[in-house]
Amino acid sequence: MNWAGWATPMLNHLWQSTVFAGGVWLLTLALRHNAARTRYRLWMAASLKFLIPFSLLMVAGEHLPLAVHPSGTQPMIARQTLLEIWGPVGLSSRAGVTVSGTTGVVHAPAGHGGGASWPLLLIGVWGAGTLLLAGRWARNWMRLRSAVRRGEPVTLAEGVRALVVDGNAEPGVVGILQPVLVLPRGIAARLTAEQMDAIVAHERCHMERRDNLTAALHMAVEALFWFHPGVWWMGTRLLEERERACDEAVLEGRREPLAYAEGILNVCKFYMEAPLSCVSGVTGSELKKRIARILSGKGTRKLDWGRKALLALACVLAVGVPVTAGVVRAAEGQTAPAAEPGQNIEIPQHGIVGNWQGTMHLPDGRDLRVVLKLARDEKGALGGAVYMIDADRPPLNGGSVSFSAGTLRFTNFFPGWSFEGKMSADGSSISGTVTQNGTFPLVLERATPETEWAIPAAPPRIPPMAADAKPGIEVATVKPTQPGSRGFMISARGGDIAIQNQTLMDLIRFAYEVQEKQVLESPGWVSTERWDIQAKPDTAGMPSGAQIRELVQRLLAERFSLKVHSEKREMAAYALTVGKDGAKLTKSADNAGPAGFTMGPLGTLHAGNASMEDFAHILENGVLDRPVLDQTGLSGKWDFTLKWTPDESQFAGMPVTVPPPPADANAAPPFFAAMREQLGLQVESKKAEVPVVVVDHVEKPSPN
Repeated sequence: MNWAGWATPMLNHLWQSTVFAGGVWLLTLALRHNAARTRYRLWMAASLKFLIPFSLLMVAGEHLPLAVHPSGTQPMIARQTLLEIWGPVGLSSRAGVTVSGTTGVVHAPAGHGGGASWPLLLIGVWGAGTLLLAGRWARNWMRLRSAVRRGEPVTLAEGVRALVVDGNAEPGVVGILQPVLVLPRGIAARLTAEQMDAIVAHERCHMERRDNLTAALHMAVEALFWFHPGVWWMGTRLLEERERACDEAVLEGRREPLAYAEGILNVCKFYMEAPLSCVSGVTGSELKKRIARILSGKGTRKLDWGRKALLALACVLAVGVPVTAGVVRAAEGQTAPAAEPGQNIEIPQHGIVGNWQGTMHLPDGRDLRVVLKLARDEKGALGGAVYMIDADRPPLNGGSVSFSAGTLRFTNFFPGWSFEGKMSADGSSISGTVTQNGTFPLVLERATPETEWAIPAAPPRIPPMAADAKPGIEVATVKPTQPGSRGFMISARGGDIAIQNQTLMDLIRFAYEVQEKQVLESPGWVSTERWDIQAKPDTAGMPSGAQIRELVQRLLAERFSLKVHSEKREMAAYALTVGKDGAKLTKSADNAGPAGFTMGPLGTLHAGNASMEDFAHILENGVLDRPVLDQTGLSGKWDFTLKWTPDESQFAGMPVTVPPPPADANAAPPFFAAMREQLGLQVESKKAEVPVVVVDHVEKPSPN
């Protein structure tokens, strides 16, 4: 076996990563008086460099569509220098191995490389060290998870999820993708309220920064490169800078430094440090220097233009030099740009734009013809709509549409319909699955003028119902939903009310604009039995949203004998308030028009001409799991966009699937942090008097 085939690139990768870490160390020295979060990001980049060889950037450079000079006019000295610096390291001639030129191809003499035993020994030692570390960490993690599973859930200020556990472990954030704050039982008795607030703020900072995720990434680096002392030294720097960054964030939040320092000392006095670096706690780094730094009251310096330029230059060199080396290598004719296997290059005959059609076979035996129309806007962004030809329903617009590496992803967030499929090699079909309360196979064929199905024309626009009209129900049919039905909706079609696959609880929530927990004293069947309803108003015209709710209220009273009364009860709620630095909102130019909210993609909310009362209403009826009270004191209408990373506690009861948080460090922040950072608003958990709907009487529907 030719061991040089792996030894050469490994040596090359190790020295390059070590040099990169040394450059980061010099940068952190230059930035030692600036914010710790900047130095933490630099050290994290140095850690990730051990997982990302520069050769990948060279490959990217080789495939860039850049014009090159004829080989006879290339700047030979610069080219040779780049390739010597970033090309592979040659092994000693005593090993009988040579590297030919700058191609990176390793040659071994015939018959050499089969009898050496030292490479096997090295691999065995490396593997044993990696398994030993991973096993020790896994054992500690399992013990920790066992204690966490026995914890009692609580909710702290600003919606922070927390668990109270037995034991003497320090407060810490446990979990990588779905972190939760773990508090030792009785800690509130050992800390003052001010100290406790500062400690919780510190841990919330760890959660918002996703420190557990980045720590887990560095643990993977330590497991793979445990023999490299620089990796362990970087781990110490990462721990120190992350704690310092959270300390700075707590003090920037105007917490009292003395109370904060005393809180940290009390935690160190009574509790043990977490055994894993991917469990973000309060302790860590050198305690004496840390306390002195907290009590000194010294702030951090902002990056001046000189240091910003230094960082920019470092980024350009770190990425630009290996990419340029790849471009030069391609110019030498050593490699030729080519598409990766499975990569989709959208050429005219294989383009995704156009009409695609196919038949979906439903569980109840029906066939439903589906047409997917895809187009690009003036900026080149892909969009589209789905038409259910046999279902007599309006088209579903794509909230998120993408086509990459031959895979099409189309998502409609409300009412929730998605398709994911792979294009065939000849570009004539896409095979995939539809997801909406289940999954269904669907094959879409590219439509041609000869084969395309006719899409029914949209019905003529019906004039709106008079604004002061109080419509009643002329006639209505109510019947149980057929088992296996998956579509659901409440809509106005041609002025009539169409309800499909809805429980009575769904209808009460819609009609009275409340959450399910605000509907009290209802029998169990209200939330389980589903109904299909068609109702015709006794007044001509298209009803407004408020009139549709009034019609549903009348329908429930007439056909379900529903009687309710409203009152206020104290329960868990959220208070929408203005943050300490003031609101970051733009006054709407159209103060008289209606409010408009659009969601797309999931976790991006666009608001136009919206009052804070409108915003609170949208949050409690679409995003959050409890009532939201507008306590901002802001009048008027506003335009804004909120982008956040949703979690599993949000969009409860909505027909959407919340994906797991991405591992991308540049992902949008969690909801509560995004509200503070982007809008200057806060959402705080509290007990409050909120309106509720009490069910006095309800019956199953009368006959049609």
